[in-house]
Amino acid sequence: MKILGIAGSPRRGGNTDLLLEQAMAGAGATGGETESIVLCGLNISPCRHCDGCLEAGRCVIEDDMQWIYTRLREADRLILASPVFFMGLTAQTKTMIDRCQALWAMKYVLKQPVALNSDKERRGLFISVGGTGFSRLFQPSLATIKSFFTVLDIVLVGEVAFSRIDAKEAIKEHPTALQDAFEAGKGLASA
Repeated sequence: MKILGIAGSPRRGGNTDLLLEQAMAGAGATGGETESIVLCGLNISPCRHCDGCLEAGRCVIEDDMQWIYTRLREADRLILASPVFFMGLTAQTKTMIDRCQALWAMKYVLKQPVALNSDKERRGLFISVGGTGFSRLFQPSLATIKSFFTVLDIVLVGEVAFSRIDAKEAIKEHPTALQDAFEAGKGLASA
């Protein structure tokens, strides 16, 4: 079982990073092979909408996305963590997702399998925090995540999301958040 974690926050060691670490620890406790990718440290250019991917299912931009595509295609389980900025995903997360237009082209235009392990059901989890208490705070991000997971043939099985969490490491003050993330990761990997 390959479990891939993606940290989409621009702030290292912040709330979503802490939740992702716990979720990955929970997933690893089941004996799965875990790997985490930190997007803010990578070179990922935005999609140019050049349609170069429509012919080969491969993005023409040569940057860190080229090896991320392989990890996304190999993963049995995916845990994506991004805080909410202005009711949506961070720029780092959204840029990575937009660049998956190449995988969309592979699946829907070229009719090729995206998953390299298509004999198994792939599952995913979304982790997020937001500083406000707005109702439906996570809905715009979830809409994007669901679309992204659909392209990857990943079933979204849950979310670990906390509102009114803003200051760095404020999630540590929540009575159950870190344990909730650990259990969600464990459950994801054992299913």
